[in-house]
Amino acid sequence: MTSTFNGIEKTERWQNLHRPESRETGVNVGRNERILSGVAGAALIAYGLRRGRLRALLLPLGGSLISRAVGGRCAINRAFGRNTAEGEDRASPVASVGRGEGIRVEQSITINRPPEELFQFWRNLENLPRFMDHLESVTVIDEGRSRWVAKGPAGSRVEWTAEIHNEIEDELIAWRSLSGSEVDNAGSVHFTPAGQGTQVRVLLRYDPPAGALGAAVAKLFGEEPSQQVAEDLRRLKQVMEAGEVATTSFADGRL
Repeated sequence: MTSTFNGIEKTERWQNLHRPESRETGVNVGRNERILSGVAGAALIAYGLRRGRLRALLLPLGGSLISRAVGGRCAINRAFGRNTAEGEDRASPVASVGRGEGIRVEQSITINRPPEELFQFWRNLENLPRFMDHLESVTVIDEGRSRWVAKGPAGSRVEWTAEIHNEIEDELIAWRSLSGSEVDNAGSVHFTPAGQGTQVRVLLRYDPPAGALGAAVAKLFGEEPSQQVAEDLRRLKQVMEAGEVATTSFADGRL
């Protein structure tokens, strides 16, 4: 049985939602421990914010647990040669998010530029950090694969390798993460003529290490995913129409 997600036909549920342990990335914390670390970290931060005297102790401790949940790396595990991620399911190279699972984000904006210009700018993936504030870098590996580094909660970094698996020139770019990624994700960007400009529509689905808790933690740190994407698209509009991003904050704006 098939269904349509992001304009692309896929199986009803993609397989390989597991994050296998990766010696190359140094992941040594299993899924269950990462979930528990995320829950405990969020609880400590929430409690610390209400208890002024304990804030200096609880906030760093909570942040370190969230970093452990997001990155799957633990210095204590490494020091003792412990690896709770080892032996988790391994499967095919694709590790994306099934239909109806994870967190879904959709945003759009109209930009006064032709579709072909916007398509070419986005297709050069190393341009993405110019307007995606949460991205530190995108490094192209080959024609279809790239390495992404993003800013995570509490100053942590999240990395994954993605592949472009569907592309229609001047219309569509679709990507998905590969196995070993710290965050399973899939998405697409659509370029549709709209009057004198182009509607740019982004659809994103991702599965944070701590499930739905990851979105709650992101909100706690002022980084709600839907708002991030909306602001990213505003910055893209400024880059394409004015050649630069204004320094004014868009936090209270709307598309």
